[in-house]
Amino acid sequence: MAPATYFLLVSFLALVTSQAIASDPSPLQDFCVADIHSPVKVNGFVCKDPMAVNADDFFKAANLDKPRDTMKSKVGSNVTLINVMQLPGLNTLGISLARIDYAPLGQNPPHTHPRATEILTVLEGTLYVGFVTSNTDNGNKLFTKVLKKGDVFVFPQGLIHFQFNPKHDKPAVAIAALSSQNPGAITIANAVFGSKPPISDDVLAKAFQVQKGTIDWLQAQFWENNHN
Repeated sequence: MAPATYFLLVSFLALVTSQAIASDPSPLQDFCVADIHSPVKVNGFVCKDPMAVNADDFFKAANLDKPRDTMKSKVGSNVTLINVMQLPGLNTLGISLARIDYAPLGQNPPHTHPRATEILTVLEGTLYVGFVTSNTDNGNKLFTKVLKKGDVFVFPQGLIHFQFNPKHDKPAVAIAALSSQNPGAITIANAVFGSKPPISDDVLAKAFQVQKGTIDWLQAQFWENNHN
């Protein structure tokens, strides 16, 4: 094999491998407790001085056993996220979690986590859940399932997904584990119709094949964030 060809092959394999394993920064020591207030800007957070670390950096009295208020939510849900911002000890560990409370007929509306896969466990009630694949020649395929107490469902990283409580008289509760210390969330309706400044109604009217007046009405609504 010619040296130039060998070099190109090695470079290509290195690039593919780096992309395949790309995720949250991996720890190079036992822990790297986030120094949330450090002025140094890095991808993630710089480490707190290990000599200043204590057990409280890995602990949060989160009261995740307590029901959350869903009555004030227009979509009928309340997401309580525990990520690196609430628990600095999660820094570089590539994991976080959330408790989701659903009112009767409440939903966690279509959204994505750009940096994490999610695995959801139903603790109480019933949930209709699903995700949609990315664009293909055959369109976007929807995968759905009705989950009961104790059931588990996985939402692949970056794909649009949702959860809906189909019961009109019973709430539901779930716990979600996510494969990032800071998974992020993009609620589709909020991002498209509630961005600041707003996306041009010409653009959205063309994209959704509706009249501009419909877009203007949607953009005038209050798009609520159900994440706490």
